[in-house]
Amino acid sequence: MKRIGIMTFLHNDNYGSTLQAWALQKAIADMGYQAEHIDYKPSQLEKVRNLLSSGNSPKLILEGLQKKAVKATNQGARSKSASFGDFYKANMRLSPVCADHAALKKQAAQYDVLLSGSDQIWSPVWLNPAYFLNFANNKPRVAYAPSLGVSQMPNAKKARRMAGLIKQYAAVSVREQEGAHLLEALVGYPPAVMPDPVCLQTRQAWQALARHPHGETPYLLCYFIGDDPSYWQRVEQLSRQLNLNVKVIPVTENAYHQPYDLADGLSPQEWLGYLDEAAYICTDSFHGTVFASILQRPFTVLRRYKEDDPESKNSRIDNLLRELDLTVQGMDIPWPQVEARLTALRQRGLDWLQAALAQALDGPTAVFTAKR
Repeated sequence: MKRIGIMTFLHNDNYGSTLQAWALQKAIADMGYQAEHIDYKPSQLEKVRNLLSSGNSPKLILEGLQKKAVKATNQGARSKSASFGDFYKANMRLSPVCADHAALKKQAAQYDVLLSGSDQIWSPVWLNPAYFLNFANNKPRVAYAPSLGVSQMPNAKKARRMAGLIKQYAAVSVREQEGAHLLEALVGYPPAVMPDPVCLQTRQAWQALARHPHGETPYLLCYFIGDDPSYWQRVEQLSRQLNLNVKVIPVTENAYHQPYDLADGLSPQEWLGYLDEAAYICTDSFHGTVFASILQRPFTVLRRYKEDDPESKNSRIDNLLRELDLTVQGMDIPWPQVEARLTALRQRGLDWLQAALAQALDGPTAVFTAKR
C-alpha cells in the first residue's frame, strides 16, 4: 500500500483546521492509500528561525502571546486545547512529532508521496517553507487546496521564494480563485481551484462524527475568530429579530465577557454538534460558514477584515459563497441548490485528488490544470 504524508496545521487549537485535516486524511484513505499526517510541531527555536528567515512580521509573536493569554486565564480554552490531542489519537493517523527541518527530512523518507494539505498553509503573511515541502528531497509532491488567504501578495521577495518552491510540485491546486490568480502570475500556469477538504465529506458523515448537545431550547450560535465590537451589536439585533437565545463558542478574550451563555471547552466533535443543532449561526469564520452550508443551518457572515487591508482574508469566504451561488444569507437560503453544488464540488475535488496522486506516483510531470 502506497503511503501519503500530509502537511497541514495541527497545533493551532482551531476547529476548522483540525476537521479539514480529518476530512482529507479520510478521503485519501478511502482511495486505498495509507494516509498519515506529519505531526509538525515546531520548537520555539524553529519558529524564531523561520520568522527571521522568511521575513514575517514580528506581530505574529504578539498574536501568539494573545492566544496563550486567553488559554492562561480561561479553563474552557485549556480544555478545548487538550481535546485536540484526544481527537487525533482517536480518529487520525499521525507520525512521530517533528520539531524541526531535520526531523521533517527524516520523516519524509517514510512516504511515497508528500502532500501539502489545505487551510492557510501557503499564506505569505506567515510564510513557512515547511508547508511547501522544502524537506521532501526527491519525493513527488502534490498540493490539495492550500489557501493563500489573501487577494494580493504583500511582499515581492516572498512571492519569488514561493514561486521557486511551488515549481517543485507534480500537481497543484489551491482553495480560492484569488489564490489561483496570484500563483498564475508567479509560476506562469493557472492552478486548479478545489474545495476545502471538509467539502469532500457528506453532511451525513459530519453528523455521524458530531457529538450533539441535544438541547431543547433553540439558539443563535456565535463563532467569531475576530474581535470586532460591532459583532455583538449585530448579534443583539439578530437575537431580537429571530427571538432566539444566544450561545457563544468563545475564541477571543472579549467573547468570554459577553452577556450570553457560553458553549466553552468544546472538543471538535462537540463543536460540530453545536453547529448542527443551532437554529441560526452568526460567524466571521471560513469554516464556520462552510459547515453552516454543509449542515444546512441558516447563517449570517460578518466581515472580519476591512476591504482595503492588504492582509485581508475575506477572499476565502467570498470564493466559497460564489462557489455555492449564495447571494442571500439568513432564513431564505435555497438548501436544495446549495446541496447540489456541494455534491458537484465534492466529486470534482475527489476526482482531482485521485488523479493527482496517481500521476505523482507515475512520474514527475508537472500539472497546473486550470479545470474548475
